[in-house]
Amino acid sequence: MIRQALIVRFLLAFILMLFLLSAILRSPQVGRLLYPFNYREVIERYAADYGVDPLLVAAVIRVESKFDPNAVSRRGALGLMQLMPATAHWIGPQLGITELTDEMILTPEINIRLGTWYLANLAAEFNHNRELVLAAYNAGRGQVAGWLAAGIWSGSYEDVENIPFPETRNYVSKVRAAYNRYQALY
Repeated sequence: MIRQALIVRFLLAFILMLFLLSAILRSPQVGRLLYPFNYREVIERYAADYGVDPLLVAAVIRVESKFDPNAVSRRGALGLMQLMPATAHWIGPQLGITELTDEMILTPEINIRLGTWYLANLAAEFNHNRELVLAAYNAGRGQVAGWLAAGIWSGSYEDVENIPFPETRNYVSKVRAAYNRYQALY
């Protein structure tokens, strides 16, 4: 009898703890810790310049680097927005940055400027379809164009499971989820 009472108390305490933890995790203060908006002024400036939603830029940065300006991927992608050096060196001259170095790509302001411009460039190519833009940002515009042409993926989130690259499929889902959280928090 005493053992059953202890089990019931333990279960009630556990349920109460889960409820409190859930409430804490849903609070905007905790949400903003989990989904920071670092470099907000820079993001908003370049997002306005290039016609990109700043919350999407923040979501990409959170997923790509968790706002670590010195992030370098196993494949060599650099900085907050995890730009491949070849892509950054292609973008640079289009923005009047002719002497771009890999060290400069790691500079938060330059990285955000290049990455935000690249999102805008992909948006123009893919008719502002957010899922296509994100897939192209991750897998490359040629891959995404090929999937569309072959009828492998429609570009819709409803059939995101048809994206042939698991990494890209997960990336699109993660950025979409982060974007939704940024919209709720900011």
